[in-house]
Amino acid sequence: MLRLERLEIRQGAFRLSADVTVEPGRIVALLGPSGAGKSTLLDAIAGFLPPTSGRVLWNGTDLGPLAPGARPLSMLFQDNNLFPHLTAAQNVGLGLRPDLRLSADQRGAVDAALARVGLEGLGARKPAELSGGQRGRVALARILLRGRPLMLLDEPFAALGPALKTEMLGLVRDLARETGATVLLVTHDPADARAIADETMLVADGIAHPPRPTAALLADPPAALRAYLG
Repeated sequence: MLRLERLEIRQGAFRLSADVTVEPGRIVALLGPSGAGKSTLLDAIAGFLPPTSGRVLWNGTDLGPLAPGARPLSMLFQDNNLFPHLTAAQNVGLGLRPDLRLSADQRGAVDAALARVGLEGLGARKPAELSGGQRGRVALARILLRGRPLMLLDEPFAALGPALKTEMLGLVRDLARETGATVLLVTHDPADARAIADETMLVADGIAHPPRPTAALLADPPAALRAYLG
């Protein structure tokens, strides 16, 4: 379970507060206007940005003392975090060993992860030789291989066309269900939330509101969400 306990983030004139709980295995969309703090909230959870006050708890453990790499999470950004000089298999293998000195079993696990996301036989290609959707699949394969229980996705598919984005969101949903991972997905598009999110967290006016069932929230949005949706 993820708990943001009286969390507050301040950066100059920017303020964001959160006092929310995300139940295990839930897919939660973070929806709200640009600049509201959706990505900032993920950065605080991941450990890239220390909160001004409050705590980030995972299953009751305070993550504050832990460096980003030691936290039980994987994060995926819009650029997919792929190294252009490495092959798809090597980029995935980084999820196991940064030095890429993989055992035979680990190389087999890399191949299996690539196959699971639909990239069987493409491990030798470099990112420039892959389509945007395929690059996203490489990044998902790396997350799958890391096996962390919390996935933070910061609009990783925003640059894709509608059909391909829907396909990638479906893959995220399937992987989360298979692994039991908890997912936080930043998006500007309510269609993304409808597609895969069990619940949606409105981030607006300096507050990250508690998650609500997505369908109910979008059917009867509060004033701040109505203003955003137009």
